[in-house]
Amino acid sequence: MSRQESITGQAVTVVDLLQYQPGAVVSRTLVDRPVGTLTIFAFDEGQGLSEHSAPYDVTVQVLDGTVDVTIDGSVHRVAAGQIIIMPANRPHSLRAAERFKMLLFMIRG
Repeated sequence: MSRQESITGQAVTVVDLLQYQPGAVVSRTLVDRPVGTLTIFAFDEGQGLSEHSAPYDVTVQVLDGTVDVTIDGSVHRVAAGQIIIMPANRPHSLRAAERFKMLLFMIRG
C-alpha cells in the first residue's frame, strides 16, 4: 500500500503502515478532519520531538518499542500497548528510549 492510498474501509495492521528510517522521525497522517487528526509516527532510537504544547489534549498509543514522554517536567516511560494523554496547553516532549511507533490522536474541541 503506498503512502497516498487511503486505508478507509480496510482492515490493516497499524504497526506495518510505516517503516523505521535510520536517524529519523517519519509520520503518516491517516485521518485529517476539522474535528481532529490521527497520525502514525516511527522514531529511530534517540530521536524525539522537542518541548511544545498543543491547544487540545493529545493521546499517544505506543504500538512498538518504548518512549519517554515528559509532561510539565515529569518523565513517563510508555511502552507498547500503553497510552498517555498529554493535557492541552501543558508543555510536553518525546524521546525514543528505543525505536518506537505510536498513534497520535488529537481531537480539536
